[in-house]
Amino acid sequence: MPATKQLPTSDHYAAIARQFRWRVPKYFNIAQECSRRWADNPDTSNSIAVRAHLMASAGHKSMSRSHTLSYAQLSEQACQLSHVLVRLGIKRGDRVAIVLPQRFETAVAYMAVLQMGAVAVPLSQLFGPEALQFRFQDSGAVAAVVDESTASAVLAVRGACPELRKLIGIGDAAAHCDVDYALQTLMMPGRFACTKTLANDPAVLIYTSGTTGPPKGALIPHRALIGNLTGFVASQNWFGFDALRNESSEAVFWSPADWAWTGGLMDALLPTLYFGREIIAFNGRFSPETAFDILQSHRVSHTFLFPTALKAMMKAFPTPKKHFKFKLQGLMSAGEAVGDTVYGWCQEQLGIAPNEMFGQTEINYIVGNCQRFWPAKPGSMGKGYPGHQVAVIDEASRVCKAGELGEVAVNHLDRHGHPDPVFFLGYWNKPEATEKKTTVAADGQRWCRTGDLAFADEEGYLWYQGRADDMFKAAGYRIGPGEVENCLLKHPAVLNAAVVPKPDLERGAVVKAYVVLTPDFIALRADSMPSDGIKDLKNWDAELVQSIQQHVRGQLAPYEYPKEIEFIDQLPMTTTGKVQRRVLRLQEEERFKNQSA
Repeated sequence: MPATKQLPTSDHYAAIARQFRWRVPKYFNIAQECSRRWADNPDTSNSIAVRAHLMASAGHKSMSRSHTLSYAQLSEQACQLSHVLVRLGIKRGDRVAIVLPQRFETAVAYMAVLQMGAVAVPLSQLFGPEALQFRFQDSGAVAAVVDESTASAVLAVRGACPELRKLIGIGDAAAHCDVDYALQTLMMPGRFACTKTLANDPAVLIYTSGTTGPPKGALIPHRALIGNLTGFVASQNWFGFDALRNESSEAVFWSPADWAWTGGLMDALLPTLYFGREIIAFNGRFSPETAFDILQSHRVSHTFLFPTALKAMMKAFPTPKKHFKFKLQGLMSAGEAVGDTVYGWCQEQLGIAPNEMFGQTEINYIVGNCQRFWPAKPGSMGKGYPGHQVAVIDEASRVCKAGELGEVAVNHLDRHGHPDPVFFLGYWNKPEATEKKTTVAADGQRWCRTGDLAFADEEGYLWYQGRADDMFKAAGYRIGPGEVENCLLKHPAVLNAAVVPKPDLERGAVVKAYVVLTPDFIALRADSMPSDGIKDLKNWDAELVQSIQQHVRGQLAPYEYPKEIEFIDQLPMTTTGKVQRRVLRLQEEERFKNQSA
């Protein structure tokens, strides 16, 4: 493959940020902008909205094939589903859970829920019964759309969720649900009057991982999509346009990120549809081979790949340009640092340098790079995307000087004094937590704190230094220790537990649990207990370790279960009885350092 022409390295950041202005209308509906306006335009109605990548076995080889959903079909099917939801008694403001993988019906469900003014509750197909039950109960979701991959887990907890009145089943799941998706939508009209929602009306209720307790539901308004767009466009090197000639281009987007996560929904699906472009849906397990097949066979121009995915692809295919052809114009990566090795491999082998990005569910897509218009500094988070006034602040909400460590925060106003549309509305039924998220400086400036520590250099680039709390990332996934610990405590042998990251060369970190066993369990197993007790033993009783791991895997997402369990006599505690996770985290870092020496 011929080498990709390097993007301009001149720095246009200051000019772009200075000239940028938000245009947020009073009324705004995500479904109207992502589906209806394209379907109603004869020039774009037949354009492909979603293309499904399917794997079919043919002898000893794997052959890929696909089928498509146009914008006209997306809108028509969404309207049919909206009518079904109305007949089920679902009203404006009601929460509707969407528990689906990447597939046509997932995009349809989001459009159907949003255009009627209801609130979509994305729930991952990876969630186990306990994780689903908490979110159903907390959100008060009145209905859920499920398929064969998610129906059993939802059905298992339905009895404990009295507000969950109706289950809509797709495919084989229909036989076990209240409503057959295919049968009921087929009988409905293909037009539906889109609800006139205010830009500030709630659209999505998406759950973050809890750091010291249960996950919190972040209520996202329709306008937040507008707030995401500058980051999306910039991190994808001006998505949908040839920046040098200012002409429209044929953009095709793909990311393995689950459409139930912020990264898959707000960083992939919705912004791609907003620009009327094509997104690839793949309902299958990620593998480097499949990733390269999708990039090549669908001529993908823009993508979002986690660093862990890029590392796996690099390891499986050190020289992919010898085997595949790429059309990549933009590559965004987030979740953890890409690292110099992967960065260089992307440049050399994929023909495109990755744009690293930073954001949160509550305030997504706020910091990052854009190789096309401003140079990246390897290892840096980048700069605040146009429209976002991002700074590093101290405990008094004062902006720190260059080089001073502080907390990354976003001002509620942009540099021109206008409201930034990226902000969430608040945590669902948690006003105190919402209030703590925002602080007010002495000069009256309101800052939304991220909980992430960094410093800014003289040129305004941010350099990430870690979390202010105990949240951590393992293999690209954000892990809240509180939810995992709560699950561990429900195992009959566990008295107390603390979850921390264990450094890992391949994955950055893995989930590790320190566990204190109950006195009753210790008494029952006294005969097999090591003579010197259980202190400092990592894997005493492999059968018990496996039992605890399986317990967590059956209740939470697979990536949340502890890959390693260490049994100890007692956890380090503060004088007020709080677990000192920091002590255990530092212990793991010290062990890793000694092993690497």
